[in-house]
Amino acid sequence: MIRAVMVMNTQGKARLAKFYDFQPVEKQQELIRSIFGVLCGRPENVSSFIESDAIFGPDTRLVYKHYATLYFVFVFDSSENELAMLDLIQVFVETLDKCFKNVCELDIVFNFNKMHTILDEIVLGGQVSETSSDQVIKAVDEIIKMERSSNSLTLGPKTGSGRQGR
Repeated sequence: MIRAVMVMNTQGKARLAKFYDFQPVEKQQELIRSIFGVLCGRPENVSSFIESDAIFGPDTRLVYKHYATLYFVFVFDSSENELAMLDLIQVFVETLDKCFKNVCELDIVFNFNKMHTILDEIVLGGQVSETSSDQVIKAVDEIIKMERSSNSLTLGPKTGSGRQGR
């Protein structure tokens, strides 16, 4: 099971943090700080896999990928394959790149809801639900289209000043 997905910048500021098992907010912030402390101290030429028993408890692993100013981190237990999780990060980043035309930190900050929707299409409840970037984009486009039509129904038709003929 995937226990958490995080995206943080190189200063340690979390841009996305989704925990699939309950953690109080204070504990989440402590975990993010601990993970960042481990990541920023690692040389670039070492493995992207980390045993995270000391941070998350027994039987947890962490895999990360560093792209430009962002770290993409997946925390998971032994029921998941490390290489599959690394590939899932790649799917997540590729999907974001397709949606935002070469994703950057500002895209994540200003499109927070879309970022969560994309992640929810890939990982749901800690389980991998979709690994095809194209299928994720189709689903996200459909959700956005439904939200827009729902909003237009809620707002009703546009009317002028409210006065009809004099």
